[in-house]
Amino acid sequence: MSSKGSDIVSVIKKQIEGFSGELETVNVGTVVEAGDGIARIQGLDRVQFSELLEFPNDILGLALNLEEDTVGAAIMGDPNSVKEGDTVKSTGRIIQVPVGEGLIGRVVDALGRPLDGKGPINSDKQRPVERIAPNVVTRKSVDTPVQTGVKAIDSMVPIGRGQRELIIGDRSTGKSAIALDTIINQKGQDLICIYVAIGQRQGKVANVVGILEQQGALDHTIVVAANASDPAPLQYIAPYAGCAIAEEFMEQGKEVLIVYDDLTKHAWAYRQMSLLLRRPAGREAYPGDVFYLHSRLLERAARMAPEFGGGSITALPIIETQAGDVSAYIPTNVISITDGQIYLEPEAFNAGIRPAINAGISVSRVGGAAQTRIIRRVAGSLRLELSQYQELATFAQFGTADLDQATRNQLERGQRSIEILKQTQYAPLSLGQQVVIFYALSNGYLDDVPIPMCREFEKKLHVFMEANGSALMAQIMDRKDLTEEIETELKKAIVEFKSTFEATQE
Repeated sequence: MSSKGSDIVSVIKKQIEGFSGELETVNVGTVVEAGDGIARIQGLDRVQFSELLEFPNDILGLALNLEEDTVGAAIMGDPNSVKEGDTVKSTGRIIQVPVGEGLIGRVVDALGRPLDGKGPINSDKQRPVERIAPNVVTRKSVDTPVQTGVKAIDSMVPIGRGQRELIIGDRSTGKSAIALDTIINQKGQDLICIYVAIGQRQGKVANVVGILEQQGALDHTIVVAANASDPAPLQYIAPYAGCAIAEEFMEQGKEVLIVYDDLTKHAWAYRQMSLLLRRPAGREAYPGDVFYLHSRLLERAARMAPEFGGGSITALPIIETQAGDVSAYIPTNVISITDGQIYLEPEAFNAGIRPAINAGISVSRVGGAAQTRIIRRVAGSLRLELSQYQELATFAQFGTADLDQATRNQLERGQRSIEILKQTQYAPLSLGQQVVIFYALSNGYLDDVPIPMCREFEKKLHVFMEANGSALMAQIMDRKDLTEEIETELKKAIVEFKSTFEATQE
């Protein structure tokens, strides 16, 4: 044998000796039925619930029905590209999303893939989308407010950090607007915001992102979007993915606000998947576990005790009602899970009262304990006064000639309160601005201002305070309580402004 040949043999020998190929077993199955975004697979005997499956052409699936002979999977991609006879591999990975600081300011889909064209997500950590909620021992009671910047909410239905406050109402009554105002008001604060859009039009999501960018609020916000054109499994996963992203921040001791817009469409997506997977249908064709669908999501919102990190997730789920029917299946389910609701009524919205909050039905079950002390002092009686006004207004519509002076005064005060509670969209107010106008209202400084001029009075009062009362505003923000000193300064400033306002009117 030539020396060249012996060299080749020695190289081959060395390679054979150094070969350490590991045997890898892959769980493989075959698609026996495919259609409507659902695939039935035979042969995947060791697959787990919520495990990701790999179909041909890089399409992912989600294992949902684990039956004796077959696995029912939802296709998270183009359903038409999955055919009968296709080979399916199990990945061994439960569905996860990327988490961390790299997502702030980004728009992602339900699997954490970027949708905003700003390049890949800078994240080296992943979390499973589903997780058991924190237990009772690790939680702390709600005692810190979330300033929404919406006068009607901060004064009458306050929200605390760690609370779950439902926003409920018919289509186009301003539900998303309240959530967006709350996100915009956190600019420069310590609250990270997550907006989860479920089953929305792409145009609406683009509009929301545009507004947040324009208002400078995208710097502290993550948008998770599962649009109306996306497959139902992505719409089903989206809120859980948003919550997993929030939990990462909560475990670092940070405060998070998450908006689910909206859970009605989430329930529709789940119903669609369940019916196609041939699960038994219950009331309104929803599957039997539709209550668990939302309770396991909303229970993950919590305020953690200091020894467990001290972070919090505040949830604002949104539910759309049909013709104001709050007693329908999904609305009653979510009302029973949450810690209160903000009810928006179409009649008030159409009458120009915006935000169209019904003070009678709206309630905050824990936020009162978290309400800023100074707001409670200046606007504590507002809710009761409005309820009394609405009752009186019903009788007064038959004629005001026979009413005594005290009743007339009460009616006029109520009308002024309603005017003051009106607010322009995307213009949240600071704590100081709210205190000033509520103090003026509750102490009768607006009683002689004509009702159509109340909004003008408020607008000019804010301008006046900005120019002449910056020290007082700073004191209000710092103390957060109505001390004698602050009250004296407030009276003085309002009286001074009122004299100039009346002079300009004359």
